[in-house]
Amino acid sequence: MDINKYMTTDSEKPLDNIVTDGGFCGIFRTIACVGDSLSSGEFQLPDGEGKWKYYDRFEYSWGQYIERKTGSKVYNFSRGGMTAKAYCDHFAQNNDYWNPDKKCQAYIIALGVNDFFGVKHTVGSMDDVDLNDYNNNNKETIYGNYATIIARYKEIQLDAKFFLVTVANENSEGEHLKKAKEQVKMVYDMAEAFDNAYVIDLYKYAPVYDRQFKKHFYLNGHMTPTGYMLTADIISSYIDYIIRHNSEDFKLVGMIDINL
Repeated sequence: MDINKYMTTDSEKPLDNIVTDGGFCGIFRTIACVGDSLSSGEFQLPDGEGKWKYYDRFEYSWGQYIERKTGSKVYNFSRGGMTAKAYCDHFAQNNDYWNPDKKCQAYIIALGVNDFFGVKHTVGSMDDVDLNDYNNNNKETIYGNYATIIARYKEIQLDAKFFLVTVANENSEGEHLKKAKEQVKMVYDMAEAFDNAYVIDLYKYAPVYDRQFKKHFYLNGHMTPTGYMLTADIISSYIDYIIRHNSEDFKLVGMIDINL
């Protein structure tokens, strides 16, 4: 056995070592995926009149691929078109996702595409976030709502680990590039503000989602089954990297849901 495969080097980048069995992501026995269509295994197909129809096929989501790879329980707290505002306003409550019986050891939050590029809510800043009283003082901005999601789940599971996902790099320019960089900045700001929070920086380290990538892994505006499976390997490999490079932070994962 080569133990060096489990060790780290200063030069290793997050996706240099791709794991296909979930790697150390499997130390979490319960994981929640908070996200939009790309977290929901959504397929986009034309109907008989040439209009797009959208299908959330959760069993094809990257979260469910991670569940099958690791044997962990993975929840899809997601839906196509989801925004941080909709999640806070009604979606989580209506679907019982704040239920303490569904508390998890890890939360992977992959929101931002619809917030920044779709409905275009006010972005805001960390000035819109009250780390001590999210319920009354967080503003109705993307920053404020995103922070409310983290804070509320921390209230349910205090020592849970949070993995905050950036948008991917689509080799864009102009306004799209500006919005992408704003989303990436917000994710880093959140990870800095909250303890037990880590960035999964797809923008910097994942493959560029260019025309060639989409030819192989996209079906119209969303991914193919292979695209979602590839994303599962990317997400779990990145978490494996974070765990190996921050081993002290994860030694008590097995006690997260136990009151010591």
